[in-house]
Amino acid sequence: MRYTRDFGSPLPPAWTDLPNRDRYWTEFEERFGFRPGMKPESWPAIAEPTPSVTFDLTNTAGTGGSWRARFDAVNAEALRCFVAEFADDPRFVVLDWQHPGYWFDAAEHCAAEDSEWRVPIYPNGDYYIFLREDFSAGTFGHPWEPTLCVFGERLVNTLGRTLATWLPRKRVNGQPYDRNG
Repeated sequence: MRYTRDFGSPLPPAWTDLPNRDRYWTEFEERFGFRPGMKPESWPAIAEPTPSVTFDLTNTAGTGGSWRARFDAVNAEALRCFVAEFADDPRFVVLDWQHPGYWFDAAEHCAAEDSEWRVPIYPNGDYYIFLREDFSAGTFGHPWEPTLCVFGERLVNTLGRTLATWLPRKRVNGQPYDRNG
């Protein structure tokens, strides 16, 4: 899967402009208490809901083939879970802080040959948010912490479970994760 870096290029298949971006951002900020910040005292940047699991991406940061493999693995696994869990309606609202928003059709993205990510799930320089339209499930990528929060019962039970096999958990339901209990 390719990652689109040129925001001046045409939208790849599965991606359409989100005409009411501000409405979704306002609701996201109200529901999740979004507060951006690059310093640890401002983290987490949202009030992580229940159920949720937040993964520590610190050990996946970096450059080169190893980082790229982890980046692609997170995006691919999220896409697999999006399609499997939401086959009846595979569309997600995608918010990219300080950039346009999109409708994302996960099934169409899977079906497209040589598909490109306009915005990836893995936070790579900005806050990336994938949401069900009703805000019941999604992901929140924090580029500076760096973490990925998976929320909503269906995604916690699928994406959360599979990512936990190789990514360290940082928080569960907004609370520090205790490996011992």
